[in-house]
Amino acid sequence: MTKAQRRTISRVLFYILLAIISIYLVFPFYWAIRSSITPDNQLFSTPVVYWPDTPTLINYQLVLSSPNFIKALGNSAVVATIVTLLSLVIGVLSAYALGRFRFRGRLPVMYLILAMTMFPTIAVLPALFERVSQFGLYNTLWALIFTYLIFTLPFTVWVLTSFFEQMPKDLEEAAYVDGCTPFQTLYLVMLPLISPALVTTGLLAFIAAWNEFLLALSFIQTPDRMTVTLALFNFATSTAGGFQIPWGQIQAATVLVTIPLIVLVLIFQRRILAGLTAGAVKG
Repeated sequence: MTKAQRRTISRVLFYILLAIISIYLVFPFYWAIRSSITPDNQLFSTPVVYWPDTPTLINYQLVLSSPNFIKALGNSAVVATIVTLLSLVIGVLSAYALGRFRFRGRLPVMYLILAMTMFPTIAVLPALFERVSQFGLYNTLWALIFTYLIFTLPFTVWVLTSFFEQMPKDLEEAAYVDGCTPFQTLYLVMLPLISPALVTTGLLAFIAAWNEFLLALSFIQTPDRMTVTLALFNFATSTAGGFQIPWGQIQAATVLVTIPLIVLVLIFQRRILAGLTAGAVKG
């Protein structure tokens, strides 16, 4: 077998593997779309039909006419946006101090931040529930915002710190020579250079807050405070009285919940790739 033949076979195998992985990742979302536009009497028909003969949008109409679901979308948008903004603001200030300044106790602080990402949510849930109840935040969106920050902030600080550490020292020295304060150096010089990292960490924080379920289930009780994950969880009892599970409506709601995340990823895909692949800044 010649070298060219081996290269061709390797390329063919690579594309086959890539196609299998793509189908594996995309198929669940495709099936959700297919189920959301399939009439209820055809959902479980055999043999399996991969696309309905008579697609319908009735499930989307029913979901969008549900006041609780619309309210849940708004609640999730508010919570996820505030969590993302707070994570970025606090994370940038903390990461700048940890990444650009040397002070006693810096390494223990870094290891403590890293350790916070290792605890599963269920391990700290009892303590969080006690604090939330003690401060009167139970069944409020602020309970979700503050508890989500516990898990999004350490990741944001750790990632941004690594970006700040890789910045050349000459950038700061030139800014100080021009009369900039440390805050002006951060705002005018550093932030534009780490914008891909900001977009990446911000989007990941938004997705984590948007998709979180366990804390929302623990701290939210009334329908007017529910997030989209809770709305999906309670969709069966809230729409069908518990006697029949409306799978079509659940799948339609799932598609609607996923669309904002897909749109955000498509909008910021270039910056996300830059943030994930950036290793240094050339001066």
